[in-house]
Amino acid sequence: MSRGKLDITSAAGIAVGVAIGAVAVGAAAVAVGSQCLQIVRTRAGVARVKMIRGEQGERVRVLQQGGVFQSATYLDERRFEPVFSYYRAFDAMFEAEPAMRELAGHGIERVLMLGGGGFSYPKHALSQHPELTMDVVEIDPGIVRIARRWFFLDELERKVGERLNIHTEDARIYLAEAANADVRYDVIVNDCFTGANPVCALATVEALRQVKECLRPGGLYLANVVSENAGCNIEFLRNALTTAAVIFSRVAIIPCEDEVFGGEDNYLLVASDASYDFSGCMPFDEALFSTVLHDGDSPAS
Repeated sequence: MSRGKLDITSAAGIAVGVAIGAVAVGAAAVAVGSQCLQIVRTRAGVARVKMIRGEQGERVRVLQQGGVFQSATYLDERRFEPVFSYYRAFDAMFEAEPAMRELAGHGIERVLMLGGGGFSYPKHALSQHPELTMDVVEIDPGIVRIARRWFFLDELERKVGERLNIHTEDARIYLAEAANADVRYDVIVNDCFTGANPVCALATVEALRQVKECLRPGGLYLANVVSENAGCNIEFLRNALTTAAVIFSRVAIIPCEDEVFGGEDNYLLVASDASYDFSGCMPFDEALFSTVLHDGDSPAS
């Protein structure tokens, strides 16, 4: 569907399958019991490392902050596999790789991830794609220490070496520095949250201009967006979609439902100037559009 300069991806979609993002605490997982292992004060408040069990009795270690699970890991041989469905949805980027090579002359070799948390997605992506290099920006060094102590980040660093680079600074500052240094990425992933709240400063027109400047031709932008009020409030998703459509010529949304661990709905927002087909997208039209976000606006609600 085309409206002026916008080319809105609807029924053609993305591979479902999506890091520090937020998943509201799901009753199915919590009902079987949990154990608190550590309480840490971070920049965003108190964080708790807990042990819970899934529906099959498997042990899962989670990072909980602001009433939501912000990261999780299995403890056995699956410790580098994603726990939450929205982690797996980030793999949509690799579905676009063949067309990216044809259209832009490069594949997915360098990824920037905004938001580290327990480094769940970096563990998965770097272990599954040996050609991949990933820069991860995490504003809180305390969270990085938690990830090394409880979420196998130390093992990942030993395993992949220089293919993982961690930057402890504000994401907007890092984007500006990367643009000035002519650092470019094939994919930029936004999974930044403060507790249950999205980092609105990364969803504005000004922020997405920085994102676009840091992308190579044909590059992709992916963002994890979470509903509110048990899925009834998707206003931030609407605003983020509307804003992305101002900057990029193609936008798409993929639902990332998690019946076991999710109390809210996660959506993967995907944007690019290149024409890619993905599976699993949610059809929508302009009725879903809402407000274009700018720096200085009040947080969406």
